[in-house]
Amino acid sequence: MSRIEPREIDFLLHDVIGLDALLRRPRHQHLDRGTVDETVRTAARLAEEYFAPHYRAADSHEPEREGGTGRVVMLPEVKRAVDAFAEAGFLAAHHDEARGGLQLPWTVVQACFAIFQAANIATAAYPFLTIGAANLIDAFGTEEQKRRFMAPMLTGRFFGTMALSEPQAGSSLADIRTSAAPEPDGSYSITGTKQWISAGEHELSENIVHMVLARIKGAPAGVKGISLFIVPRFRVAEDGSLQGDNDVRLVSLLHKMGYRGTTSTILSFGEAGRCQGFLVGQENQGLACMFHMMNEARIGVGLGAAALGYAGFRYSLDYARTRPQGRPPEARDPASPMIPIAGHADVKRMLLQQKAASEGALALCLYCARLVDEQKTAPEPAARERAGLLLDILTPVAKSWPSEHCLEANKWAIQILGGYGYTRDYPVEQYYRDNRLNPIHEGTYGIQANDLAGRKVWQQNGASLTLLAETVRETIAEAARDADLAPHAAALARALETVAETTRVLGRERAEGRVAEMLANAVAYLEMMGHTVLAWIWLRQALVARAALADGRGDADYYRGKLAACRYFYAWELPKTETQAALLRSLDRTTLDTDPAWL
Repeated sequence: MSRIEPREIDFLLHDVIGLDALLRRPRHQHLDRGTVDETVRTAARLAEEYFAPHYRAADSHEPEREGGTGRVVMLPEVKRAVDAFAEAGFLAAHHDEARGGLQLPWTVVQACFAIFQAANIATAAYPFLTIGAANLIDAFGTEEQKRRFMAPMLTGRFFGTMALSEPQAGSSLADIRTSAAPEPDGSYSITGTKQWISAGEHELSENIVHMVLARIKGAPAGVKGISLFIVPRFRVAEDGSLQGDNDVRLVSLLHKMGYRGTTSTILSFGEAGRCQGFLVGQENQGLACMFHMMNEARIGVGLGAAALGYAGFRYSLDYARTRPQGRPPEARDPASPMIPIAGHADVKRMLLQQKAASEGALALCLYCARLVDEQKTAPEPAARERAGLLLDILTPVAKSWPSEHCLEANKWAIQILGGYGYTRDYPVEQYYRDNRLNPIHEGTYGIQANDLAGRKVWQQNGASLTLLAETVRETIAEAARDADLAPHAAALARALETVAETTRVLGRERAEGRVAEMLANAVAYLEMMGHTVLAWIWLRQALVARAALADGRGDADYYRGKLAACRYFYAWELPKTETQAALLRSLDRTTLDTDPAWL
């Protein structure tokens, strides 16, 4: 039960997100719905055959450093899975046909990738990082760098990573110390240590291409002095052959509570003074370049959180439907038959929370992928700009909301299984442990909240927030014409106005220079925004479900389930925005004024 249902992907791609409009554009007109559906089926088959079977085994048998050689060894099933992924063309699927790709929409690629993440998120991390690193080189690298480093990544010959954090700096990239010194041949000598580098060392590919942030000697302090470099594990000759060691060393493996099949590493660069790197983009513009990969990864982390939440939901739902225990409250005869626990109201509450969180988060992340496609293929420049503005403001939400609330969903999956849920005989506890890492992957909740409340809502004089509100109002207007959905439309309109009024209050603090006060409770702002956005996402799904039921098409129970999840979200979750807004508008200083000595 680790596989996302193809029916769910079909509903989101074709009915909610409107993929057909993308397929009519020149870049994708060689595709049709049948091609897309076959691609999704291929992903589901590979995930089931190669990724899901070793999900538990990779957790129980973590990668280890082999004594004597220092090489990292892991289950052979991991390599078989990533090889199958590469051979099927998924590493290059969205790239140009001229580069060996299929020119698939990013939306389709992400939908397929969610299937792999749900099956085995730790193994999926290796291609996840490789795709992101290749996209980064494609966006900012030279043609020579693309030929030498990116092309082998699209075939799986090389894999990739992002190397940002350092032991003394953590998330504070302004304080990194890794240095780069120019060499006569145009390359740079790289020296430093990076920590928490996922997939930083393994034997799954011939080479590993690290995307490394470092400072060129003499660069300005802070983020303005950071540059980006390609640093391969092994040097690469002009003809693409490997030239031997590049002075990149595994210091140690780190062992986390989840994603245990993914190597987490501390790496040293240039201990012997022989580490060669290649500048990507302009000097001192490295962080701006790296945000291309970071923002892509943030939405990918949210997608992975949604996939894990969904996997836990489906498993606990199957369990609840087949596990007899207890009787209805009105059944007083102890001799009467027990009922499946799915019939108890509180179990249904836990199932509805999981469904609302995971299916809502999956829809949000695929909507963001659709915006990426819109940026690239919309015929009008204004449409591409609008997509970029929406993507900017939704990225911190798409990263953080699923990471928090799909983790909560995994908690309820464990609870539904009762005592069994807390054992390793069932996968729900592993889903929880794996998902517990996503709130810190690619920036904590607080970092994303500061990005949203401190920057995104104000950019271009609030253009992103204004556009988001306009887009939500379009859905509200459509839903208001449906008698059953009109109450939801009215509730969402109120929440949208609450967001606007709260933002105005924070804006006054910002205008008067009280930035600390404005950001003190930023996580509440992100929660408020996230719940409002997810309510919108659910209203979009409810509109499609209502139309499908009216037309009598498909599985009626499936669409009724969508409407039930929407009702749950509006009854249980959306009202929380009022509490969050009240806290924000009060400008409460508790977090600012508390002295650490008191704690």
